[in-house]
Amino acid sequence: MMGFYIIAGLMSLVGMVISTRLKNKFKQYSQVGLSANLSGAEIARQMLDHYHVEGVQIVQGQGFLSDHYNPTTKTVSLSPDVYQGRSVAAAAVAAHEVGHAIQHDTSYAMLTLRSKLVPVVKVASVAQQWLLMGALLMASQIPQLLLITIIAFGITTLFSFLTLPVEFDASKRAMVYLDQSGIARGGEYEGAKDALWWAAMTYVAAALSALVILIYLILRLAGD
Repeated sequence: MMGFYIIAGLMSLVGMVISTRLKNKFKQYSQVGLSANLSGAEIARQMLDHYHVEGVQIVQGQGFLSDHYNPTTKTVSLSPDVYQGRSVAAAAVAAHEVGHAIQHDTSYAMLTLRSKLVPVVKVASVAQQWLLMGALLMASQIPQLLLITIIAFGITTLFSFLTLPVEFDASKRAMVYLDQSGIARGGEYEGAKDALWWAAMTYVAAALSALVILIYLILRLAGD
């Protein structure tokens, strides 16, 4: 039991460090103006038009770094700092989210697979929260409970790793557009690339954290 808390604590610390680094990077590049003088919303619209993606709405959401693409409603939601911002950070994030919209429009295989798993992952993620503590406390009495917990964690871990190529591909699409369109060049391009790299690292950390915990649970079951 103590081993689980140590592992979970270490992985949580790594995640916090990377998340803090990402926020600092975003704030840093939010202070770097974009020579093209376009807002995140304008860049998103131009990128959608460039790739002939129709039917996608661009809306201003709420919060900080809350940007996302919703394939169900075909909506690119940009946080206020990105939607209104005319900075390198705003350009990078806006283009990245449109990258997801392009993936959806072109039926990108990994996004399609990931989307199909969403209903199952929702159930597994809720279940594992309740199962974990009980499984660790009663593993010797009810080994089946630990096995069920491992299955639930296995599903969410798989989902985390399927998310990685989706995120890296969206960033790649974003950087290609920012470069080819001339919206970000030189230092602006490098800044956008740096910001998106740190954003990707948050997903990498989450996937590795899930994998480490899954391996611990499997070893715990094998040890019993």
